[in-house]
Amino acid sequence: MFSIFKKKIIVPHVRLTGVIGSVGKFKQGIDLAGQQEILKKAFAYKKNKNVAISINSPGGSPVQSHLIYSYIRQLAKKHKTKVYIFAEDVAASGGYFIACAGDEIYANSSSIVGSIGVISASFGFKDLIKKIGIDRRIYTAGKNKSTLDPFVDEKEDDVTRIKKIQTDLHANFIEIVKNSRGEKLIDPEKNNTFTGEFWSGEAAKKIGLIDGIGNADQILRQKFGENVIIKKFEKQKGFFAKKLSSSMDNTLDSLLDNIYERSIWQKFGL
Repeated sequence: MFSIFKKKIIVPHVRLTGVIGSVGKFKQGIDLAGQQEILKKAFAYKKNKNVAISINSPGGSPVQSHLIYSYIRQLAKKHKTKVYIFAEDVAASGGYFIACAGDEIYANSSSIVGSIGVISASFGFKDLIKKIGIDRRIYTAGKNKSTLDPFVDEKEDDVTRIKKIQTDLHANFIEIVKNSRGEKLIDPEKNNTFTGEFWSGEAAKKIGLIDGIGNADQILRQKFGENVIIKKFEKQKGFFAKKLSSSMDNTLDSLLDNIYERSIWQKFGL
C-alpha cells in the first residue's frame, strides 16, 4: 500500500551577492560575520542533506573568501550535507574561491567564472602633491612601515615583498581549487587555469571548473523532482540601515565606495 503522505524534499537556498570584504555603504560587502548566521540556519534546517548556495561576486578580500569557504565546508561536514553551488553573473576570483566549497558547481552558459589569481592596485600621487605645493611628512618606527606609500617614489624592495605575499596567496588559492575539483580539472597548464584568466560558463565547463550549465531552480528540480521545495534563506536589511543608506547616497565616502565596487565588477564587463 502506498502512502499518500509522501515526504516533500526541501532544499535550503542561500544567496551571496556583492564584493567580498568590508566595502560599500556601511561596509555591507560579503564577509563571514555577515553571512555566518544565515549559513548556519540553512545547514541546520530540518536536518536536510542538501544545501544550495548561489554566488554573484567578482571577488574581493582573500581572507574573507577563505573564511566563508572554510565555514561552508565545516557546516557540510558537521551536518553531512551535500553542497550545490550556482554561479550567477559572476563567480570570479574570491567568488570562485567560495564556489569551491561546493560538491558540485553549476553556472549559466553566459556566467563569468574563474580569475584564479591575486591582484593589488594603488595610485602614485608624488608628482601631483608636488605640483599643488603640498609637503609630505611621515614618521615611522620600522623601516618598512611605509611600504608602497603612494606619495613617494615606488621602491623595488616594497614591490618584491608585495609580490612574495601575492605568490603565497596564489599558491593557497590553487591548492583550494585542486582539492575541490580534483580530477575534474582538464589540463590546467595548457588551459591557463591558474593564470588569472576567466571564462564563460560554457568554457569553464569544458576545462572542469564547473560541473554543468543551469540555474538553481533548474538543477534542483532535475535532481529532486518537480515538487522539490526550494526554501530561501536571505539576510534581511534592517529598517534603520535602509533609511540611513538612502540618506547617505550623495556623501563622498559613498561615492568612493561605489567607484571601488564598480571598478571590480567592470573588470568582468558588468
